[in-house]
Amino acid sequence: MQSLPSHLFISPRPCFVSDTNTGARVNGYPLNCPSLNGMSYLLNDLKLQVVSVLERELPKNLYYHNYKHTIEVCKSVQVLAKEEGLSPEEFLVTWTAALFHDTGFLFSYQNNEIHSCRYAREILVGFGFSNSQIDLVCHIIMATSIPHKPATQLENIICDADLDYLGGNNYLITSLNLHSEWREYIDKKILIQEWYEIQRVFMQSHRYFTSSAQKLRNAKKLHNLQEVNKIIMQTRFQPF
Repeated sequence: MQSLPSHLFISPRPCFVSDTNTGARVNGYPLNCPSLNGMSYLLNDLKLQVVSVLERELPKNLYYHNYKHTIEVCKSVQVLAKEEGLSPEEFLVTWTAALFHDTGFLFSYQNNEIHSCRYAREILVGFGFSNSQIDLVCHIIMATSIPHKPATQLENIICDADLDYLGGNNYLITSLNLHSEWREYIDKKILIQEWYEIQRVFMQSHRYFTSSAQKLRNAKKLHNLQEVNKIIMQTRFQPF
């Protein structure tokens, strides 16, 4: 990523607060900006801008890896970070990794994690992240490469958040979105019955890494697996 295209570049936006002495509106960034939903102005600003870029610039045939997926992974990280007792610093880097983990799809469908890290490095330095924080963000992003092989608690959390949908209420719809995406990007066209066979094998081999995700999602994931088994029986020998 030699030079970042202007339409993908983002930088901190100022916030304005009232001067306590004069009442005049002054630039309060970064120390005196209001928080929102328990998050600092900086993180909210970063989230709004990254999500806006993803919504505007990602290919429209990314039916699964779209901006909505990023929002859901960030939400899941917030839940798991609280359940797992992360420190504010640990939450900062893990949540930021979740925000950037699929930005690589702006550049390439293959090896997207590498592109995500490069994009994060370009952007985060302007938001005041230290080199060590950015390095850690990138390590966490790289852990989302399938198959997941996390080596730390923070990597466990983002991997569980990334596949939270396996134990979610909208699993079947999300799975079909991924199937539609694969039909656009994978050379081999996968029939619907073959797709559910792939999903069954994947779900049977998958495990959540954190005790919190296991507690929150295992029961529903088992239910979803049972639904997949039913669909396989119903769709066998039927062309898609």
